[in-house]
Amino acid sequence: MLRRSQVACVCLLGLLGLLGLQAGFLVSARAQPAAAGLDLAGIKYPPSVRVGNQALRLNGAGIRYRFVVKVYTAGLYLAAPATTPEAVLAAPGPKRLHVVMLRDIDASELGRLFTRGMQDNSPREEFAKSIPGTLRMADIFSAKKRLKEGENFSVDWVPGEGTQVLVNGRPQGEPIKEPEFFQALMRIWLGANPADSALKESLLGAPPARPVTNPGQQ
Repeated sequence: MLRRSQVACVCLLGLLGLLGLQAGFLVSARAQPAAAGLDLAGIKYPPSVRVGNQALRLNGAGIRYRFVVKVYTAGLYLAAPATTPEAVLAAPGPKRLHVVMLRDIDASELGRLFTRGMQDNSPREEFAKSIPGTLRMADIFSAKKRLKEGENFSVDWVPGEGTQVLVNGRPQGEPIKEPEFFQALMRIWLGANPADSALKESLLGAPPARPVTNPGQQ
């Protein structure tokens, strides 16, 4: 007859094995939608793109809601899957965040809200280093004046080059060199106070869902 401690050990190993199988299933279920690409409100996010001569995979995508209104879709592309904000920010290689508008919006107002989102989610010293890039981004959106439904912008990070902002696929000036700018920008969606908590989870690979929003940010 097995001793009580042996029985407990066998039960514990069985439980750990079951949890391992469950965890593996959850990881597969979490990654599966992005692996095949996604269609959100009629906007198609392909399973892969090329940035900086490197193939990136769709990590996750979702819809930004403000109250019950769909504002835009956003998709995150990385070289390898990441399920936490820390893993996304620490990941080496190129990265892309791609946003497609689902309604018309004043571009200057969007730029101001992005700036506030960066400030609210970044350490003070990091945000201070990102100010030159933040001003550049504000100028880009001010020049655009209005982003219409169906228009898009991308933010690409390429090591050694910096952050390239593209509007409707066209680069807007030279890349922004400060790495702190891209980190601060990503925290708008992935920080402790994200624009939309459900969108944050979707970008990290969870299936897109109706979010609980922070109505103060875009």
